[in-house]
Amino acid sequence: MDFIKKHWSNILFFGLLIFMFTPAGLPLRTLLIKGVSYITSRVENLEIKPEERLILTDFNWQLLDQQQHSFNLNEYKGKVVVINNWATWCPPCIAEMPSLAKLYQQYKGRVVFLFVAHDKPDRVVEFLKKNKLKIPVVFVQSETPPLLQSNSIPTTFIIDKTGAIVVKKTGAADWNSAQVHKILDQLIKG
Repeated sequence: MDFIKKHWSNILFFGLLIFMFTPAGLPLRTLLIKGVSYITSRVENLEIKPEERLILTDFNWQLLDQQQHSFNLNEYKGKVVVINNWATWCPPCIAEMPSLAKLYQQYKGRVVFLFVAHDKPDRVVEFLKKNKLKIPVVFVQSETPPLLQSNSIPTTFIIDKTGAIVVKKTGAADWNSAQVHKILDQLIKG
């Protein structure tokens, strides 16, 4: 009993830590990640400097939409494209998804959005229903072009009409921010 009285704060801390990594702790993890992503998206500049931008020349990427229609990224050459790599089991992906969904609702029709799911289709459908999300989810059918490959999720790219990668952001962010709106508005005009 003396041990517990003496080390109660350490026991509580480790109990909380263990709880965070169980399925029951997912809402708390998501909340913490949302807070962190909210802060980091306002601190850092998302846009890549023009002289450091890489140009996507290989648009050959076969994708499959939720209705099982196959298409190629080549179809969107010359358009502003937002590509978000995510999964239903990824807490940072879940944390940023509401802001991405709002951004999609505001810019659909003017910007191409591809939410590339790295997950099983049935899990994705369940996740979208549960979270009442209406976003264009796609699945990879062929090798991802080298400039769009990433070892981490979430990773989001914004590509301009010339194929230049204007934004490459790994980790959660607040995508429905004034900064992102400004970037997209400029790219749409340009």
